[in-house]
Amino acid sequence: MLKLLVLREQLRAFYGKHSTAITAGIRFLTALVSMICLNSALGYMKVLKSPAIVLVLALISSVCPFGGICWILALFMLAHIFAVSLELALITAAFLLVVALLYYGFAPGDSWIMILTPLLFVLKIPYVAPLLVGLSGALVSVIPLSCGVVVFHLLQYVRSNAGPLTNGESVDITQKYMQMLNGIIMNRTMILYILAFAAAAIVVWLIRNQAFNQAWTVAVIAGILVMLLVFFAGVFLYDVSLSLPSLLAGIAVSGLLAGVYRFFVFHVDYSRTEYTQFEDDEYFYYVKAVPKVTVTAPAPQVRKISTARKARGAGKPVRPQESGAAPGPAER
Repeated sequence: MLKLLVLREQLRAFYGKHSTAITAGIRFLTALVSMICLNSALGYMKVLKSPAIVLVLALISSVCPFGGICWILALFMLAHIFAVSLELALITAAFLLVVALLYYGFAPGDSWIMILTPLLFVLKIPYVAPLLVGLSGALVSVIPLSCGVVVFHLLQYVRSNAGPLTNGESVDITQKYMQMLNGIIMNRTMILYILAFAAAAIVVWLIRNQAFNQAWTVAVIAGILVMLLVFFAGVFLYDVSLSLPSLLAGIAVSGLLAGVYRFFVFHVDYSRTEYTQFEDDEYFYYVKAVPKVTVTAPAPQVRKISTARKARGAGKPVRPQESGAAPGPAER
């Protein structure tokens, strides 16, 4: 445990010194991986599959806030969908515009949630998203979390129905719009994920704000149990098809990742909890103080090793005796 604490302090110190470069690198990688995933999942507009364009857009994203990255990725996604169906591109644009007006105009700080959630679906560990949102976000952060779920299933719908969407000129335009809306909105799997993620995020947020010991750990466990309960209810009551082994494995990995996040963000020593109280003219204050667990990284010790100087005269040839010198004992 001590080595982990030392590692945490070293990482914090390293981030403090290079925070600007690290943040830019994170934004660059986030945008790059997102565009690569979009090209892999859709890839209908050939121009956007050029590595040069992807690299340039990722470099631009590295100097933009996550709200700007959201807009870049949204336009990138709309271009691919437009190559398949103009009608579906209009529906997607309307959905993104409503999200932007109702939420991101007031609280753009949670834009990373809408980017991260579809990526976690691609990595097969989307269940960590509600746990992280509950631990680090606010109650309103459930909105971008749910929007991220919708975006992923929208991409799945486009990928699965690219042929009918492209070859549907003979279908009435009103009927075509209704088919698209029903295919997206009436997706039971998407609705089940939204309900499970929203319920888990709310439970985690409510519990981690409580004052009892180990609140964050209890919040993670409660969020996992709530997710499992909602998923099992959806499978048995609404006949939603889910792979149970992948569900359990993904939730187990997500719980471990949430535990790692809690260790680096909120690691305290409950054994040294202190209680105090004070008052002013209007209120009494009862305070519970829990100290953080911090260690000082040991300073590297440098030991200098130097060879001793040779004795004066060592290694020099011995001079022969000069004439006239006193004879040795054998010459006497």
